[in-house]
Amino acid sequence: MAYAQVNGVRLWYESHGAGRPLVLLHGGFGAVENFETMLPALTARRRVVGVDLQAHGRTADVDRPLRYETMADDVAALVVHLSLAEVDLLGYSLGGGVALRTAIQHRHLVRRLVVVSAPCRRQGWYPEVLAAMAEQDAAYGERMRGTPPHQRYERMAPRPGDWPALWAKTGELLRREYDWSAEVAALTTPTLLVFADADSVRAAHMVEFFGLLGGGHRDAGWDGVGRPAARLAVLPGLTHYDILDSPALPAAVLPFLTHPAGPPT
Repeated sequence: MAYAQVNGVRLWYESHGAGRPLVLLHGGFGAVENFETMLPALTARRRVVGVDLQAHGRTADVDRPLRYETMADDVAALVVHLSLAEVDLLGYSLGGGVALRTAIQHRHLVRRLVVVSAPCRRQGWYPEVLAAMAEQDAAYGERMRGTPPHQRYERMAPRPGDWPALWAKTGELLRREYDWSAEVAALTTPTLLVFADADSVRAAHMVEFFGLLGGGHRDAGWDGVGRPAARLAVLPGLTHYDILDSPALPAAVLPFLTHPAGPPT
């Protein structure tokens, strides 16, 4: 457990287990601890490197906006700093967007990509989710004092008083339009998309996202020769808010990280 100075950010990371590195990126207002339920299953087979992104967990904020692209650059710089070479990368929600941008911007560093409960364009969220995102600001953060995310932040953050500023910066990020469809379509990194069947991401967008990666266009055939390199998992009985705590998530992720990608040869 340590800090790495990258891109002007003192980035907190922690490493567990041994083997090929798997980097984990948490969701908004979260920290590495968001993955504690699935960590034992992952560390049994992999070296897991958890990262607290800019302004989250034990990583203090810096004088720059929150952007998926710059946080992706931070993750890439950490991978190089730790001499990890080619990593597998798993991101959830906000971290899913950062993981996707890392694979797009630094594809030579990412062997396999897992995006959990995150869209590839802003309109992939349900309208009511977008409406809630639009309300996030410093005042909303003040109303969230005493909640479990705030309690965790107070316990970990180098400057606990930055809590309202985190909400202001996050709200500004979430109100920005983005559409990475063209870049996703050009992505060659083997990718697994994982969603809950009652996610905050629209079901139609899950299929759209998978299609951009080459999935869902044809029957794979009896021998599986038409199977795409991308994978799609929709986990039943779960939501955007409890998917990380389900044993179904590592059960879906680990085979993808272990087995050969693409159709059988």
